[in-house]
Amino acid sequence: MPLVLLAPPLAAAGAKAAPAQVTAPPPVRADNGIIPLPLTPIVPAAQRVCAARTPAGLGYTILRPGTDAKPAADATVLVNYIGYLAATGAVFDQNTQTPMPVGDVIPGFSQGLQLLGKGAVARLCIPSAMGYGPQAAGTIPANSDLVFQVELLDFRTAAEIADMTKQRAAEQAAPKDSAPQPK
Repeated sequence: MPLVLLAPPLAAAGAKAAPAQVTAPPPVRADNGIIPLPLTPIVPAAQRVCAARTPAGLGYTILRPGTDAKPAADATVLVNYIGYLAATGAVFDQNTQTPMPVGDVIPGFSQGLQLLGKGAVARLCIPSAMGYGPQAAGTIPANSDLVFQVELLDFRTAAEIADMTKQRAAEQAAPKDSAPQPK
């Protein structure tokens, strides 16, 4: 049975429009195939290249600019990211709202994070020498060039983290309010 639109399409100026008949798409057939685990999507080739390079060789493309403030090497960032192999586009890692110390990640990722302001989204094209080099790492083969799409949600400087740590320690050490004990 054909579906009928509730409102007719707009007609050109001075023309009379007849109600349009819209037919339903054919039904989708069930696929009883099992999806292999883990689910490993492939990123298209056009999203595995970067537009610019740093003097050290890190490729990057700013997909959405952020604020002017950028994290230093001793900061801790909060990021959403997806990592994939440059050669095949196979996704090897992804996560959201992940805290990371900027100085404790692979050199290309660290350098890329320091290019971004809060709210920025970038594609980082990391040559093998700035990644894991001749070492395989999990599902990442040795000598692999890597690509990451990274969104910098927030960051804290080392001084801010130290202050937060001191404040938490002071709060935990402070005596809790308690009811007076009867004598």
